[in-house]
Amino acid sequence: MELRGVCVLLGALLLVNCSLQQTPPKRKPVKKETPKDSAIEELQKQINSIVEELNLLKEQQALQTVCLKGIKIHGKCFLADPVKKRYHTASEDCNAMGGVLGTPTSSDENDQLRDYVRQSIGPDEQVWLGVNDMITEGTWMDQTASSITYKNWDTSNTRSPQPDGGQSQNCASLSGAARGKWSDENCRDEKASVCQFNIV
Repeated sequence: MELRGVCVLLGALLLVNCSLQQTPPKRKPVKKETPKDSAIEELQKQINSIVEELNLLKEQQALQTVCLKGIKIHGKCFLADPVKKRYHTASEDCNAMGGVLGTPTSSDENDQLRDYVRQSIGPDEQVWLGVNDMITEGTWMDQTASSITYKNWDTSNTRSPQPDGGQSQNCASLSGAARGKWSDENCRDEKASVCQFNIV
């Protein structure tokens, strides 16, 4: 009888052991380790900062290249393009390089731009400016749709002072031959251009 009791007890212990082996042990909930997470976040911030700084350096290098090829005037770089194009094509080409068509904002800047155009493209050439009145006739704006504060229209011809083209001439050009004076032209005309890049 004692043997039977021992066998039953042993059988019960085996059953309990087998059931314990089949039941997966309870897992402890995984806690987020805050120090590691904050370290990863800090590393990600540093990576983002490095990428941003690298992009800025690339932009500055591109601007220095533009300035070396062109001219620096009052915190802007200007680069002449002697290829004659319509206004919109010239504007799109400047945009593709990260700039806009040149827009002088002072008499001194206009004079320096005129001299640069005369030297780089030719003394009698005209270049497109980033100035137009396409939206509202007679309201001349730059390419950011802001009203221009500086104007240098050619008013020497009292019978027909510039701008005089009405709705058929909505784009401004600067003339090297006319001492840097501006005139309104048909936007479909083909002229050389000067791209402007603001130095960051």
